[in-house]
Amino acid sequence: MEKTLFIIILVIIVLDFTLDRVMDYLNASRWSNVLPEELKGIYDEEKYRKSQDYARINQRFGLMTSTLSFLLILAMLLFNGFGWLDGWVRQVTEHPIFMAMLFFVIIGLASDLISTPFDVYDTFVIEEKFGFNRTTVRTYILDKLKGWLLAVVIGGALLAIFVWFYYAAGALFWLYAWLFVTGFSIFMMMFYSTLIVPLFNKQTPLEQGELREAIEAFSRKAGFKLDNIFVIDGSKRSSKANAYFSGLGPKKRIVLFDTLIKDHTTEELVAVLAHEIGHYKKKHTLKGMLMSVVTTGIMLFLLGFFLNRPELSMALGAKEASFHMGILAFGLLYAPVTLLLGILGNRQSRKYEYEADAFAATEYASRPLQEALKKLSVNNLSNLRPHPAYVYLHYSHPPLLQRLAHLKKFERS
Repeated sequence: MEKTLFIIILVIIVLDFTLDRVMDYLNASRWSNVLPEELKGIYDEEKYRKSQDYARINQRFGLMTSTLSFLLILAMLLFNGFGWLDGWVRQVTEHPIFMAMLFFVIIGLASDLISTPFDVYDTFVIEEKFGFNRTTVRTYILDKLKGWLLAVVIGGALLAIFVWFYYAAGALFWLYAWLFVTGFSIFMMMFYSTLIVPLFNKQTPLEQGELREAIEAFSRKAGFKLDNIFVIDGSKRSSKANAYFSGLGPKKRIVLFDTLIKDHTTEELVAVLAHEIGHYKKKHTLKGMLMSVVTTGIMLFLLGFFLNRPELSMALGAKEASFHMGILAFGLLYAPVTLLLGILGNRQSRKYEYEADAFAATEYASRPLQEALKKLSVNNLSNLRPHPAYVYLHYSHPPLLQRLAHLKKFERS
């Protein structure tokens, strides 16, 4: 049975890597240095060529890093690397919680050390070359240290609680874990912006003036109680712009990147905010949260069932069953389900984006949102002609041209 599971894991990893490469090839087949007719009026010739260069460089770089990751995990499987690490951890401690924490700390640290040089190159060479990078070396190092600290404190605590549930609750492990994860997720949705974001970015209330007055006027008109409008210093790391909605109930807030405010008119910014408010009014946040709760429950139920089978740990070379080896093997076996859920989730997300666009267009105006989306795409050098198969698998938002066509239906004469 262990050999069968081992072969299944290898097949899943190879197929997953192959699928990604096929999608990259299909996407690349649509690249061109000649400005397509449908993009005239959005990109100019020079900016479009720059976007194609950006896409090519990122794909080549992504191919290199993903191939390295693929070869490393294959090597760990074929040469019993996980089994060896499990044996070494057992020599250090026999406590199940400490074993799991030490095992995943070593894997996480090794993975981060390997990936950091590539991340540095991506940030300080590729993003710098195309004018996006604003990250200083000091900020990068501090971000890395803070990320490690959060991983140890929060990740370590969550892992310890999971292991404790597993050994204390027996067959009901999945249920206790599910209830805990659901509560923790709701807590993070409410307090992420006040607890985690300030560790990395400064958030300041949007000052009084034309923009705040316009946003508040639209919020009142849309029946959306909004007291918290913040500006985040996104320019600290990148020139790319964004806006997002976070929190629940009285903790809900809308956050605008300072780069977004810099590059857009008041009308365009209100249209972007109207889109974000549309997600709330259409209950997309609530629906997404409920769907996440259901899928997490299913995953944990399956995890609880399979973790009790020692073959799962032994498939990765362990001599005896353990929580940490079992959960690692389960994660590899669960990859096809993750892919399927990702496809379904992206499909639903694209539907929600159309609905939020329609809300913004009908409750505010269509043309300012179109202009804002065009600016965002051009400023970020977005690929505006992705292959439909790539969109189906990976895109949580519809491509720009489809969104513009949809928004044109709501234009007022």
